[in-house]
Amino acid sequence: MLEQLREHELGGLPLLTGGRSSGARVACRTAAEVDAAAVLCLAFPLHPPGKGDDPSKSRLGELEAVRVPTLVVQGEHDPFGHPPGSPTRIVVTIPGNHSLRNGTAVEAAVSAWLATEAPLATRP
Repeated sequence: MLEQLREHELGGLPLLTGGRSSGARVACRTAAEVDAAAVLCLAFPLHPPGKGDDPSKSRLGELEAVRVPTLVVQGEHDPFGHPPGSPTRIVVTIPGNHSLRNGTAVEAAVSAWLATEAPLATRP
C-alpha cells in the first residue's frame, strides 16, 4: 500500500513517520523500513513512570536507532521521562505532562521544526 501511494498520490514527497506515546515508539521502529525522511515523536515514553532509575526499562535504544532527523515534543512534567537530544534529535519541552494538552505549544514546536528540515520542506 505504501509503495502504491509513493508511486501515485505521494509521488516525490518525503515521508515522515510519527506518533504519540506508544505510537512514537512504533514510528521510531519503522522509520528505516519505510524509508522515512524524518520522525516526529509526541510524548515519547522513555521509561515507565517511576522506573527511570532502572536501565533495563529504558526505551532510549528505540530513539537511538533512528538515523534521520527526529523531533521529540515532551511535557515538562512527563512521568515517562525526558530523552536527551543528539546530533539528529531535537527535544522540545513544553508546559504540561504526558497528555500534551497544550495544542498551541505542540503546533508551534512541530511547525518550527518542519520549517527547518530541508528534506521535508522541499516540495516537487
